[in-house]
Amino acid sequence: MMDFTWKVFLQTGNIDTYLLFKELEKENQEIPGNLNEELAQLDFPVS
Repeated sequence: MMDFTWKVFLQTGNIDTYLLFKELEKENQEIPGNLNEELAQLDFPVS
């Protein structure tokens, strides 16, 4: 989602799109376990 938002901003220069990107970026940093960690745990479950 962040990549798409960034690409839209680059093509349009729309400030609202940039602000959305920054909000998504901030939310992504606040999440304790990111999606990559969750996926890695699914691939290699700890018994």
